[in-house]
Amino acid sequence: MRALAAHFNSLLFKRRPWNVQSRYFSSFNGKAADEASREQEAERKIGWLLKLFFAGTATFVAYQFFPYMGDNLMHQSVSLLHVKDPLFKRMGASRLARFAIDDQRRMKIVEIGGAQELLNMLGSARDERTQKEALKALSTLSKSDEAVKALHNAGAISVIKSTPDTFEDAEIGAYKSNLLKRFQDLRYDISS
Repeated sequence: MRALAAHFNSLLFKRRPWNVQSRYFSSFNGKAADEASREQEAERKIGWLLKLFFAGTATFVAYQFFPYMGDNLMHQSVSLLHVKDPLFKRMGASRLARFAIDDQRRMKIVEIGGAQELLNMLGSARDERTQKEALKALSTLSKSDEAVKALHNAGAISVIKSTPDTFEDAEIGAYKSNLLKRFQDLRYDISS
């Protein structure tokens, strides 16, 4: 292996020795040390070459694969809202809140039924943590005007108003007031 690496090194990196005289008059140990240092240098350079090749391949695969995975994860997150266990519902709502970073993704969530499922989750939630995650995801969705319109058409105002305020978790009240203010800013009637 060392002989192959040394030969590969001599083919890739041809250069003249710095001190030819000391090379010819050195002892056998000197030649072995010189050869070992060249081998280490070749292994280091080949290692970097392999690392760059691997990084390039991984980047190419990720660039080709992850766009398809995003839509699939949104569908999986919406399907988590169908499960009876509140933990899975919270996980699905949290994922949807993280996916909703621009208007296009927010509308994709609305189109696949995520907004309606979040409202169903909020209406049937029995614990405060589940209510909080549903309100947080709805608040994230409400940053898009089209999503607010879809939420209004789905009856979000009555569901949000029916969510009880708690003294223990002030974030629930903050999410509720932000959502209702967003509906009011877009001229939807929140008195009902």
